[in-house]
Amino acid sequence: MRSRTALRAMVALVAAAALATGCTSGSSDSAGPAGRTTATLDSLDPVPVAQAPAPALPVTVRGHDGVDVTITDTSRIVAADQYGTLTETVYALGLGDRLVGRDTAAKFPAVEQVPDITPSGHSMSAEAILNLHPTVVLTDTSIGPRSVQEQLRAAGIPVVFFDPTRTLAGVPGQIQAVADALGVPDQGKALADRTTTEIDAAKALTPADATPPKIAFLYMRGTSITMLAGPGSGADSLIDALGGVDAGTASGLTQQFTPITSEALIAAAPDVFLMMTNGLDSIGGIDGLAKIPGVAQTPAGRNQRVVDMQDGVLLSFGPRTGDVLRALSGALYGTASQ
Repeated sequence: MRSRTALRAMVALVAAAALATGCTSGSSDSAGPAGRTTATLDSLDPVPVAQAPAPALPVTVRGHDGVDVTITDTSRIVAADQYGTLTETVYALGLGDRLVGRDTAAKFPAVEQVPDITPSGHSMSAEAILNLHPTVVLTDTSIGPRSVQEQLRAAGIPVVFFDPTRTLAGVPGQIQAVADALGVPDQGKALADRTTTEIDAAKALTPADATPPKIAFLYMRGTSITMLAGPGSGADSLIDALGGVDAGTASGLTQQFTPITSEALIAAAPDVFLMMTNGLDSIGGIDGLAKIPGVAQTPAGRNQRVVDMQDGVLLSFGPRTGDVLRALSGALYGTASQ
């Protein structure tokens, strides 16, 4: 008689072969089809709420750091945070033609020719930004170093800090704050209202009779960085909106991100793994994920149940949040997402 370990290995090989041929007809322990499902948006570019609105300047706003900043010129905007949120918001307000610098996370096609001032993903270069001659810099504390942001201020450039927290509830306020700083408050209200409507419509797509799936967000960059999300990660907010239960939080994690251990994953017992596409690919896809300690001992691991989405979109919590939720709902529950 084959050992239990051998049987599990055989099941994993059969599932991997089925996935490779596009067969995902099995079902998971909770929601949607087994195997990997990539959630995609109809368009990666945000839809501007207005075309080239004329900012009403000057304006003075109080940044999240408590500093009052006066903006007199928005003709050359640099937007930089860890998630791409600020760049996305500027573009969706109709001011995309004024962007002269962006962060790495802002990957949508409409801004791919805009210089990336955070090539390492997390660090800004004062020299690179100064060479762009910006008239205003939008940023937050998710990116740095702070000394660079202060150096820009010392050079006479208005630098506005925004709330670095990314939650579903914070999306409308973040949009309005950016719009106010750029002198287009009316466009900010219109964009915030549109985004709220889209979020509400996407949340309504959750099947009423669905058993809430336990979903674990895994953040990975190769096998050297493997993290399990907990409360305050941002992913917990998305998971809740999708009608799911954040597995990391439910298992008792207290940090936003905790290094993955087999004990932590087994305790979380997720039905589904939620991941960024590049992160999943960086470990070798489904096959590589199966080698992470503890994965095979979870319902999600046994079913190879993974929902992934483009890195620059998943946790951006900007004007495309409703589209993100709609796509994730379709991938998670196997339902139409219109």
